[in-house]
Amino acid sequence: MIKLGEYNILEILRETEPGLYLGEDEENVVLLPHRYKPEEYEIGDEISVFIYLDNEERPIATTLDPFLQLNTFGYLHCSDVTEYGAFMDWGLEKQLFVPFKEQARPMKKGNWYIVYLYIDEKTTRLVGSSKTNHFLQNDTLTVEAFQEVDILVTHLTEKGANVIINGVHKGLIYIEDIFEDIRTGDRMKAFVKNIRPDNKIDLVLQKVGYKSIEPNATFIRQELEAAGGFLPLHDKSDPDSIKNLLGMSKKSFKKAIGTLYKDKQIIIKEDGIELL
Repeated sequence: MIKLGEYNILEILRETEPGLYLGEDEENVVLLPHRYKPEEYEIGDEISVFIYLDNEERPIATTLDPFLQLNTFGYLHCSDVTEYGAFMDWGLEKQLFVPFKEQARPMKKGNWYIVYLYIDEKTTRLVGSSKTNHFLQNDTLTVEAFQEVDILVTHLTEKGANVIINGVHKGLIYIEDIFEDIRTGDRMKAFVKNIRPDNKIDLVLQKVGYKSIEPNATFIRQELEAAGGFLPLHDKSDPDSIKNLLGMSKKSFKKAIGTLYKDKQIIIKEDGIELL
């Protein structure tokens, strides 16, 4: 089955005046115009092509690489705005349409936007949307603390950089954790620093050091989570109480909670420590 909005590996079935017909069989074919055909090929060869819709809404193949694929996000330039909506340059001959109802705010010609590519159920056409929150969720997380992830920077605020994590979740890099120049549209690697009780995700651009340097911090965080977010221990607790509950020395305990406190994962109260 030929998949719209995705790369497909298809067989060259035959050559005609308009171009090469590709497919899995003669009942399921798509045209690759001559201008996109490989320099060398033979009937029966398999090639990788991207499938989208031409100006007459017919599936067509190209060897060009789009800036985003189906169900992914990209940072696109708005080439034009008409009475119907906005048109984005996404690296292909036909521009990507973003209807007004799918614009988080009115798009302006010449500006850049984070856009999500999906198939409209009513028209079965490829459509873009800048309402990115509709396509992200943090209810069921697929990442964990200290994990390396791929991020796309969506916008910057005084608080920090808002990002999309692995194309699925929302996250934040606090301003105090940013030590390089980053901008909207940047793609890079990051590391999960903290997952809060409400499933909000904090990240850093450098590998989280205390995973290896301070393993007790990880252990205490796990104990906090298992205890519902609170432990009746603090930096002035009796060493025996710490040893009995956590199996570590007071010195190790203080070092670990200092790490967690510095990284804004806990607060230290008079009667114990609590997850943020």
